[in-house]
Amino acid sequence: MTLVTLSPAGEQAPAPEYKPTAFLKELVKQMHAIDSYGTYEGWPDERVLAPFIVTKEQRRQIPVVGDPDEETLARVKVLYNGVAAMIEQNCGLMAVPMANLSHEGFGRALITVGKLVVVDRTLRDVHRFGFESFEKLDAEGNKLLTPALALIEKFREVAEA
Repeated sequence: MTLVTLSPAGEQAPAPEYKPTAFLKELVKQMHAIDSYGTYEGWPDERVLAPFIVTKEQRRQIPVVGDPDEETLARVKVLYNGVAAMIEQNCGLMAVPMANLSHEGFGRALITVGKLVVVDRTLRDVHRFGFESFEKLDAEGNKLLTPALALIEKFREVAEA
């Protein structure tokens, strides 16, 4: 099954290329975990992750007035849950993600391991949350994961506390 998106003019745009990576596979697991009705059952991974892909044109069309929708908030949480799960897989310690967002789409995401804060990200314009491609989504996950693992290695005693 090929995923097709529509451009703002209504023309078919090619779907971004999906290359499964460890992080993207983890995000698929996290998306299935929040799918309480089994909607994603049987869907290919790229279709499950398609809501994370937002082109510049699509982003411009999303209003930043009002509350971010629940689906967008869920995707933000899935991203940080995925990073936390990858941290646990790599270091063997429990990682706890926390996201605090205001109704205006601003807030903060944290991931703690023990008493150590390994990810601290300010969130802005959550209404327009998304990535240009699967490759950029994967890069963002790795950009959060790599320094977190380095902090855990450097301050292992605090992470184990």
